[in-house]
Amino acid sequence: MSLRKTLLLATALGGLPLAAAAEISFAPVPFAADDAAKRAVLASSSVTVDGKEYPIGYTVLERSGDKLGEGVFGALIDREGNVVKSADGSEHISVDADFNSLLKVGDKIFSVTHFESRPGAMYVTELERAEDGTLSAVSTKPVDFSAYGGLWVPCAGSVTPWNTHLGSEEYPSNAREIADAESLEDVDDYAFPMVRYEGLDPANMTLAQFRAAYKPYRYGYPTEITVSEDGTGTPAKHFAMGRVAVELAKVMPDQKTVYISDDGTNVGLFMFVADTAGDLSAGQLYAAKWVQTSDESAGAADLEWVDLGHADDASVQALIEGGVGFHDIFEVADLNADGGCAEGFAPSNAEGNAECLMVKPGMEMAASRLETRRYASMMGATTEFRKMEGIAYNADANVVYLAMSEVAKGMEDGAKQDKGGANDIRLAKNSCGAVYELSLGDDFRATAARTLVAGTPTEYPEGSEYAGNTCDIDGIANPDNLTYITGQNTLIIGEDTGTGHQNDVIWAMNLDSGDLTRIFSTPYGSETTSPYWYPNLDGHGYLVAVIQHPYGESDEDKLADPADARAYVGYIGPFPAMDK
Repeated sequence: MSLRKTLLLATALGGLPLAAAAEISFAPVPFAADDAAKRAVLASSSVTVDGKEYPIGYTVLERSGDKLGEGVFGALIDREGNVVKSADGSEHISVDADFNSLLKVGDKIFSVTHFESRPGAMYVTELERAEDGTLSAVSTKPVDFSAYGGLWVPCAGSVTPWNTHLGSEEYPSNAREIADAESLEDVDDYAFPMVRYEGLDPANMTLAQFRAAYKPYRYGYPTEITVSEDGTGTPAKHFAMGRVAVELAKVMPDQKTVYISDDGTNVGLFMFVADTAGDLSAGQLYAAKWVQTSDESAGAADLEWVDLGHADDASVQALIEGGVGFHDIFEVADLNADGGCAEGFAPSNAEGNAECLMVKPGMEMAASRLETRRYASMMGATTEFRKMEGIAYNADANVVYLAMSEVAKGMEDGAKQDKGGANDIRLAKNSCGAVYELSLGDDFRATAARTLVAGTPTEYPEGSEYAGNTCDIDGIANPDNLTYITGQNTLIIGEDTGTGHQNDVIWAMNLDSGDLTRIFSTPYGSETTSPYWYPNLDGHGYLVAVIQHPYGESDEDKLADPADARAYVGYIGPFPAMDK
């Protein structure tokens, strides 16, 4: 039996009644209550659109380690194209598949998948489409990032209005820490595996070798991939858009305005406005200031935008490759006893590090693009958000949705992470997270944010089938990536949760009623990534869904077969075309 048929059979679940919705409704997937369900990939078995029912399910396109043509999907490669080695000497095949795009190029369909690793990887896979809309993988090959010193921790992504893959680079290193280090023990070892890209063994390197191989300002930017009809992916890092822990960048319909989410602790929300529609290589960068209007639920605020100045990719890259360092950009000073700074210095609480900084003369552009979060904080923007994640645009209502995986730390009133900042966000902790709705003006500039839906912290008694879940099992837990089904008033919410829900799921939210329908459930230890809606690709709709690191984030002890730990890249569907 094929894997697709097996998954369809596993998700039929005895003809469960369809959940009520407006124009689209999914057969619900039940809570994974037993060991078998917690190991399974479960997806809605059918969808009803305008009163007509269609069979769907989860189709696997490829899994980590699959050999497709000449390529091995998920192999991490170095500058020379050789597969890098894991600590045990084996070739490193990543299980951390994240965003996967579907692109129609000429007469062909390609997927672009990036792997959230160090070094990161992107693969372009050619797909075939059957008459019924089923897609299958034919061949795959990696994207060459040697012009940029490799790819770093690519996380979520989007597809631009001009049909390119817009990826990301998350969690860039603290350049000040690396500059000030006196030994390798002074450096966060999260960056160490990246030196494999330059052929260096992280277990046998000196501080000098590490610094020579790893330039922190090369990483932390949106990355755009243009795919040609022969399957070659050509990358461009958009240094002009700023260096933060990019979760994803989402382009608005004007093809100039881009929202950039920033993942981590004490992070910001950014907006880039390109000089030219369809060209992200130059433009003006802004950071949001949260002006709180309510502390109910996960809060509400008016949004103001702090101008961080203009830049272009080439000028920023020239600074990086010219060797500019942290202390070339800033003078530093200690905080005063009262938490203030000496005259001429500005406070910053970016990344939870309270600092006093002064930009050196002529280095404003470098500060704004290479130390974007620090500079934004100095300029009065809000850098108190916690675990900012996915972004989706609703063209029907002209609003943007923004996921916050947790409402915690700097978002709490008077938290220690507020030191050096303005304490703009003053909310009660919600470890289950929330999704916000951002109102947009005619120019696509966000003017206000309100809570759309929040998770509910819950304690289940020992012995309950729900025991161990710390968020309501019928609500969201740590929302991550989002997508919107245009014309159907339906928001898709994927989770990246640990204890919130033992098994991460994807929800369909009816925006009229607020009802949530579970449409996808993943095995132990997985993260759902890349939910992304394609209303019409060669006559069919697809909802991409990726299962990252099964048995890898929790419940590692449940793994029985190492093959089960491979990532899944696939889609829910096919749907009828839904672009009318």
